Amino acid sequence: MIAFDNPILPGCHPDPTVCRVGDDFYLVTSTFEWFPGLPVFHSRDLVHWRQIGHALDRAGQLPLDGVPASGGLYAPTLRHHDGTFYLVCTLVDGTDWSGHFVMTASDPAGPWSDAHRLDGEGIDPSLFFDDDGRAWCTGTRPTGRYEGHTEIWLREFDPSALALTGEEHVIWDGAVKGAIWSEGSHLYKIGGRYVLLTAEGGTARDHAVMVARADDVTGPYEGNPRNPVLTHRDLGAGHPIVGAGHADLVDTPDGEWWMVLLAMRPHHRDRCALGRETFLTRVTWEDGWPVTGGRIEPRHAAPMLAPQPWPAAPACDHFDEPELGPAWNMLRTPRERWWSLTERPGHLRLRARPETLADAANPSFLGRRQQHHAFAAFTSLDFAPAGEERAGLALVQNSDFHVLLVSTSQGLRLVGRERGNETVLAAGPRVSGPVRLGFEAHGRWYQAYYGAAPGEWTPFGPLVDGDDLSSQVAGGFTGAYIGLYATSNGRTGGGHADFAWFEYRPL
Repeated sequence: MIAFDNPILPGCHPDPTVCRVGDDFYLVTSTFEWFPGLPVFHSRDLVHWRQIGHALDRAGQLPLDGVPASGGLYAPTLRHHDGTFYLVCTLVDGTDWSGHFVMTASDPAGPWSDAHRLDGEGIDPSLFFDDDGRAWCTGTRPTGRYEGHTEIWLREFDPSALALTGEEHVIWDGAVKGAIWSEGSHLYKIGGRYVLLTAEGGTARDHAVMVARADDVTGPYEGNPRNPVLTHRDLGAGHPIVGAGHADLVDTPDGEWWMVLLAMRPHHRDRCALGRETFLTRVTWEDGWPVTGGRIEPRHAAPMLAPQPWPAAPACDHFDEPELGPAWNMLRTPRERWWSLTERPGHLRLRARPETLADAANPSFLGRRQQHHAFAAFTSLDFAPAGEERAGLALVQNSDFHVLLVSTSQGLRLVGRERGNETVLAAGPRVSGPVRLGFEAHGRWYQAYYGAAPGEWTPFGPLVDGDDLSSQVAGGFTGAYIGLYATSNGRTGGGHADFAWFEYRPL
């Protein structure tokens, strides 16, 4: 038996949505305030995925300027119809505009269109193309009846005009008595009936997958008497996988059914620095209802598809390519080119600009997702700081919770920011010329290191508590990122920092 390990996309890959075109599967996840946004993945076997691009990769497509931590791009839905890929999503807390939008592409690798705004309240839009030629959009909005109560609405979608049209129908408001956060809806037509899949209970430990069905697309919808069809809410905080929910269904060419969904792997109690990750589980059908077995297994029998692994990304980026790889992200929309791979060949150069990680801005920070509970990340920094300038490594949860290992004009500093308050955790010597900086994590605890020569690593400062990098402590919906940072701390006319390489590897 061929088996695979969950999650299929480790690290912060929440709210997965999937569709199949022939023998190919495509998947997109939420990215909130991070840019490029809405990563697009490709697979031939549902287990091995390679990133082929981002739907949002140009500054002019959609503005993320000024969005707060865990604002920005919420749960997307990816669908394909008549040769066109459609991606619907919601921009939350935008400073220019907020609301639903749709993007299109003929190739999922891009380029994707600019965002076309859609009517409708709330979050989590989803598209459904019926076999009668009509298309529909669902979404979630609060009702105000009680805290957390939401309802699912339905309107027709005109693909030619990229607009919602016609009468609105309210089709669902939760499967259980007192339900909260019925959201993340997806519609399908399976066995001649309309199947509505939703999340419920909030995207934390009480998360669950619910299902309802109807004979007509506008309802009425009846809930599955066996709801929830999947949840880990009854397994307790000590379970290795928690918060399972927000699912999407896909079938294989041979008729197997599978479900992608998010869940979390705590590193300590209920703390999850990795954020919400993408998992895969099999679905069968009984009496017209989906059956999952009720649990996500860490190791699962693979789909009956020929395995197609992709070449592994190198552990070390030597910054010798013309553009950054798809694993690198920044915060919010870049309005200037503050990074360079050509000004000093073989290095990544970051300009030290006034913006900092504490600002709802686009600072000079390039990060990648933390994807393992135990990992090591190292870099080589060449930087001559002046004044208040800082450059080095950063562990980022959000603007109020992050950790810096930086070179300053006063020397090396390990700085923690917790609940918006900054504390110097360790002070070290001034360095001239290149210095090596690193972090190692083992579950809850992170240790900083520095070194002047290859293989010479010195622990620096106390152990850092990784609980502060979890959304359970810091709030919001994202996981931890680690990356390269430079700032002039509010002052103009800063210099630059050069990074010769960056290595991330699991331990």
